[in-house]
Amino acid sequence: MKPASAGQVDDVSRAIIAQLQEDGRRPYASIGKAVGLSEAAVRQRVQKLLDTDAMQIVAVTDPMQIGLARQAMVAVSATGDLEAVAAELAGIDEVDYIVITAGSFDLIVEVVVEDDAHLLRLVNGRIRAIAGVTRTETFLYLKLVKQTYNWGAIYARNGERT
Repeated sequence: MKPASAGQVDDVSRAIIAQLQEDGRRPYASIGKAVGLSEAAVRQRVQKLLDTDAMQIVAVTDPMQIGLARQAMVAVSATGDLEAVAAELAGIDEVDYIVITAGSFDLIVEVVVEDDAHLLRLVNGRIRAIAGVTRTETFLYLKLVKQTYNWGAIYARNGERT
């Protein structure tokens, strides 16, 4: 799969993304009417967005509803190749988000686990055991106030990034 460049995602593709962010199960024919394309053209554009990793279509769950009662951000300091450390972290099932950062920490990692004991096993036994990890700091989520995935919809609606 080839990553999409900013130039590959035009206004029509952004409008398709916005339609899918409102309802990921929206039929291609309905999207086509909204954006001025045929159903086949929408299907082709959606496939290109998926193939270039510009977009994913996934079911977003509430971790609490499926037995994962604890979420946390783990800030990681590391030495050596940060991309190698990130790749190791990416192999951990409980990790759902990783960014390499500039600042006090080298990586920020979001984890979703069953409980505090699971979090301790994960941080102490797996994350800290990765070669190059020198320090971690864990930030427990007490309450999720906002979580959205509608960047494409915002851009399509405003015509510019905000």
